[in-house]
Amino acid sequence: MSRRLFLERIAALAGFGVVMPASSVAAPAPVAVELQRSPVAGFQYHAGEAVWPLLSLGAALSLVREPDNRYDARAVRVDWCGQPLGYVPRIDNAAVSHLLDTGHRLHASIVSLNASANPWERVEFAVFLADRQVGGDRDA
Repeated sequence: MSRRLFLERIAALAGFGVVMPASSVAAPAPVAVELQRSPVAGFQYHAGEAVWPLLSLGAALSLVREPDNRYDARAVRVDWCGQPLGYVPRIDNAAVSHLLDTGHRLHASIVSLNASANPWERVEFAVFLADRQVGGDRDA
């Protein structure tokens, strides 16, 4: 039995159908790498409470670099649908701000929602590194 026939039979048994030749197989989808998880800092001072009922697990968040922030030169604001929720905590923002400053594409999403009275426990988010740099062709 040839290797190809063997692989086709294994794939058929597993329910995958016919194995395509290597030249016609599509490239795998890019995988984002999780860099960190953090609570949203300052949740109580921004739109967090107003939009709390609308937030959901997996919701996309925007990371907005604020190099001119008067409290923290490495500040990265966390937005949901254009509404500021707070910031990447100061203790966790060095890598995120550096990557944004050097043109890497990052994205974030909500990984935990907790109806705690403590604002530091309300929303946890994860930051992911996309597969390529902005404006470049180098793999990240």
